[in-house]
Amino acid sequence: MGEETRSGLVRVRLDLSYDGREFSGWARQRGRRTVQAELEDALRVVTRAEQPFELTVAGRTDAGVHARGQVAHVDLPVAVWAEQRERLLRRLAGRLPHDVRVWRVAEAPEHFDARFSALWRRYAYRVSDHPGGVDPLRRGHVLWHNWPLDVDAMNEASALLLGEHDFAAYCRRREGATTIRRLLTLGWRREPDGVIEGTVRADAFCHNMVRALVGALLFVGDGHRPPDWPARVLAGGVRDSAVHVVRPHGLTLEEVAYPADERLADRNREARTLRTLGLEPADGPVAG
Repeated sequence: MGEETRSGLVRVRLDLSYDGREFSGWARQRGRRTVQAELEDALRVVTRAEQPFELTVAGRTDAGVHARGQVAHVDLPVAVWAEQRERLLRRLAGRLPHDVRVWRVAEAPEHFDARFSALWRRYAYRVSDHPGGVDPLRRGHVLWHNWPLDVDAMNEASALLLGEHDFAAYCRRREGATTIRRLLTLGWRREPDGVIEGTVRADAFCHNMVRALVGALLFVGDGHRPPDWPARVLAGGVRDSAVHVVRPHGLTLEEVAYPADERLADRNREARTLRTLGLEPADGPVAG
């Protein structure tokens, strides 16, 4: 059990994916369809529980954002886990809607926390600059940009954004939360089918950070701004009206990485420390 797991409960890790087009994001919201609500309701039904079991997720994706490698955990009573562990995966498959799937259910190692144990999250953003538009079979996952894009220029601009910075210029501020993040990977490549795929990897993300960065880099790629412009916006520390937050459907959470089991407790403590520049910890794995 994790260090935050109460006696009599077993912490269970779920690996899952979903098509975000019909969801109002991850987090449960009254009157809206969300991934968390669908999963918690399905868990309640298949375990015959009176109340839903609350899920904790690695990255709280925004409305319209997809996930291929999302991770969550849930604390189940020992008796429920003993009864369900061999059948839970198949039962969830029979109960969940077709746009969300759980691929793996397993008892988590000691101190595991889907959110605070994570070392980094990796997202992909996909965009097409084909003059004819996007393949209709991929229209829900690829943005169409109606200008030719220079991938080399986008990579030049991306390199200037790597490292630990205050990303206030690319984030929607939230009271009491820091906008300091460590950007580990940011790069672009054109696939054989012509779709341009951006890879973004960081210890955590603040609200709208990925889509705002992509918006700035598309302006570089289509020649509207020079390659040093996104870094100058970053250094300025305030939102620039020219930085557009691109649409969510091109964004997919691809992977979440965790340390070795013996490092989980240390990572949890690090991640719960409010970050300032020059310090290691991160907070708030929100994406969009």
